[in-house]
Amino acid sequence: MAKQVHIRLDDTVYEALSEYIGEAGQTVQDCVSGAIMQFLNRQKQVIPEKADFTFIDLFAGIGGMRLAYESVGGHCVYSNEWEKYCQQTYFANFGEQPEGDITKVDAESIPDHDILVAGFPCQPFSIAGVSKKNSLGRATGFEDKTQGTLFFDVCRILKAKRPKAFMLENVKNLSSHDRGRTFKVILESLEELDYEVFYDILDGQNFVPQHRERILIVGFDRKRFGNDISFKFDITPVEPKPVMDRILEKDVDARYTLSDKLWQYLQGYAEKHKAAGNGFGFGIAPRNGISRTLSARYYKDGSEILIEQPEQNPRRLTPRECARLQGFPDTFKIVVSDTQAYKQFGNSVVVPLMSAVAELVVSKLNDLVEDVDITEAI
Repeated sequence: MAKQVHIRLDDTVYEALSEYIGEAGQTVQDCVSGAIMQFLNRQKQVIPEKADFTFIDLFAGIGGMRLAYESVGGHCVYSNEWEKYCQQTYFANFGEQPEGDITKVDAESIPDHDILVAGFPCQPFSIAGVSKKNSLGRATGFEDKTQGTLFFDVCRILKAKRPKAFMLENVKNLSSHDRGRTFKVILESLEELDYEVFYDILDGQNFVPQHRERILIVGFDRKRFGNDISFKFDITPVEPKPVMDRILEKDVDARYTLSDKLWQYLQGYAEKHKAAGNGFGFGIAPRNGISRTLSARYYKDGSEILIEQPEQNPRRLTPRECARLQGFPDTFKIVVSDTQAYKQFGNSVVVPLMSAVAELVVSKLNDLVEDVDITEAI
């Protein structure tokens, strides 16, 4: 819901503003709103004394990775996310609106930071140009291999700002995308930038009642810390093991219960595929177990995660339950429609899993910095 604010401007300020909006093709509302956002963002960039390290949040979504790195003592000095509804949720929770289109951001303008964090989208890479250069015996760098993909923007920011470490997150299938060639290009590009790279596939069910596998890629700057770097994804699962009952709300509005028509359709769809010998269909999440993976399409019918109800059709999860399924705290504000909220949480990360990996990254980084300090002292 938007609020109205009336402001009084001096004639000279109003004339300058009118001239600007004429050239920029924007409304007065957009210009004033943008100016306020920039002011608030600058206030957030002031690093508090209690911050242990700084980081940036790229392809930020609604801030799941930011929550993770803030939980281990970090301070975010820059964020970027182009989707407007995600920007609204991000601002509501962090008081900062992420910058838009990353492809148009000057990497040098991004504040210095210790750790780059990004949940970048997976896009196909053009292998043809690389293969041609290889056949001619010419070297290829990440500019040649990844230009035109959003991963290229991660690389150019790493090159320009040279953070001590990075952590990237993506879907499990990234490692097998395009017969493994996409992942090969990603690893080669990061190593060419002189980072020691580690990766693993981790499952969110160790922290939340959801089977959700994601690949995590972590890197440390070899120019600072040398080549003798080791790192393991040794996370400790929470105990007791999370189950669905722990995230379900007590009183749920009737609108989340499936209509007779939709429920009949989902049952028929499942029967058809069962007869064909495959397992496509709806999923009833056991209350004492874990659910399937929450996806961004959950808003369509909720079929992958349904909750049984006595003497009623099953229901879909509420947006708050989706937030809990991803490990977001109940203090996290949901300020968009149910449809947008389902998309946002379906695209987000398991926050406590990311926090566990963030803790490992920060611990290793502190050890590396300490080793360098000791060596320099000697």
